[in-house]
Amino acid sequence: MKIYRKKRQWKFLLVLFAILIGSLSLWYTNNLMKDLSAEEHKRIELWAEATQQLINSDPDQDVSFLFEVLRNNETIPVILVDMEDNILSYRNIDSTKMEDPVFQEKKLAEFQNNGKEHFIIKTEDGTELNKIYYSDSNLLTQLQYYPYIQLAIVFLFILVSYFAFSVSRRAEQDQVWLGMSKETAHQLGTPISSLMAWLEIMKETRNDPVMIAELEKDIRRLEKITARFSKIGSQPQLEILDLHEVLENSVNYIKSRVPRSIEITTNFAKNEKVSIPLNTELFEWVIENLCKNAVDAIGQSGKISVTAETHNDYIIIDIKDTGKGIPKAHFKTVFNPGYTTKNRGWGLGLSLVKRIVEQYHKGKVFVKHSEVGVGTTFRIMLKKTN
Repeated sequence: MKIYRKKRQWKFLLVLFAILIGSLSLWYTNNLMKDLSAEEHKRIELWAEATQQLINSDPDQDVSFLFEVLRNNETIPVILVDMEDNILSYRNIDSTKMEDPVFQEKKLAEFQNNGKEHFIIKTEDGTELNKIYYSDSNLLTQLQYYPYIQLAIVFLFILVSYFAFSVSRRAEQDQVWLGMSKETAHQLGTPISSLMAWLEIMKETRNDPVMIAELEKDIRRLEKITARFSKIGSQPQLEILDLHEVLENSVNYIKSRVPRSIEITTNFAKNEKVSIPLNTELFEWVIENLCKNAVDAIGQSGKISVTAETHNDYIIIDIKDTGKGIPKAHFKTVFNPGYTTKNRGWGLGLSLVKRIVEQYHKGKVFVKHSEVGVGTTFRIMLKKTN
């Protein structure tokens, strides 16, 4: 549980870090835009003043400096109109588009309503002659989108990094699974061989059929466990088997090993054969793990029901218990390796279930429904054979 709390905390911190970077970028860019906007306003104010002086200048006066001021504006879009808002000239606007009267009207309305202060050109006697409208330069306009683009890049970087980390960690977990499974199968092989040899000696030297039968049963169980671990460590072979028979065997095994206060029932047509590609050892392990998980969730007394039905192209198996339930936030994390609510245990049971169902049998397994204090339903969906 602590591992997954830390995982959620790291996710939250990464998102918080991205928001912080974006916020700082937005704050800095907004301040920079205000400074640039004020600078552009001053430049247009100077441009308007130069225009006014040029109009009111003496024919013999040197106006080269005024022309230089007017020419220096190569970035800020400007429209010069008369007092009736008829366009006289413009600068730094697409001249091809401005040949269209509709575009002219639209552009002028845009400049008039953009919230920028306009300037009045007057004659020496104070008569209002022209008006100057202007808009933000392309640089200032592009700068408005910069923090959002930067924030998107940061989020994308974090997303890609997290995805790469998850893939790498999953591959590492797979290698650990394979190594652990093969080593466990190998380690169990030696004592099982020794037990089988001792069993043969007991058959010849002791006349105790009950003890010998129980020992044979335990050895067969150990052999099945070894086979399971061996198959987890490699791609298992699937056979066309009767699903109902496999379910019945699994449930009967669990029934004989749980307290009588826990009732386990099945709801499927035992006489009806449902053929499906299965690996017996591994799929029985799935049902056993889910049932044991239900028993742990129930505690002293309760009910477990195992149902199977055909729905379109799928066989649906539901394992329902009256246990303590699972919070909705943990519906997915319960299948992660290491997740457990028990004081003892490795938290591998449901992870094994997911691996066997989804990787080996190409099915789906998930928490269909759960309510804290009421119970949980796990659902398995397997593809039918044609």
